[in-house]
Amino acid sequence: MNQRIRAATSADIDGLKKVADSSGLFPSEYLDKMIFDYFNNSNTEDIWFTCVDDNKIVALGYCVPEKFTNGTYNLLAIGVAEASQRKGIASKMMEYIEQLLKNKEARILIVETSTDDAQIGARKFYKQIGYTQEAIIRDFWNDGEDKIVFWKKL
Repeated sequence: MNQRIRAATSADIDGLKKVADSSGLFPSEYLDKMIFDYFNNSNTEDIWFTCVDDNKIVALGYCVPEKFTNGTYNLLAIGVAEASQRKGIASKMMEYIEQLLKNKEARILIVETSTDDAQIGARKFYKQIGYTQEAIIRDFWNDGEDKIVFWKKL
């Protein structure tokens, strides 16, 4: 494996869409609208990053500052292509964003997930890499599907 994590570029769009679809993170048709500000606003604070393995996009990440806070960021999306999962890429992506945020003098990174059974692995992953389950918002995503907020001091 020849992996490199870096900021996303406009040339990555097709690969990022493939990751979104393969990982089940979100429908790829949402990506153009989600990433528009990142590519078209020189003042954006959005952070899009990717992992390239042997010249192929295999992961994506999306992080934003929380408005009206001092140094708190929210990781809105992280996904690894199905064929590249369970190879430590998600952990490396988290290390990348945490270091990037520390360099920006950020204080806190939060990650939101769900009580849906499909998110069991994600919840376990965040705990394994040092995140604390900080809050549960009942019925947030749907009746019976709660939002779980994980927190980490950077």
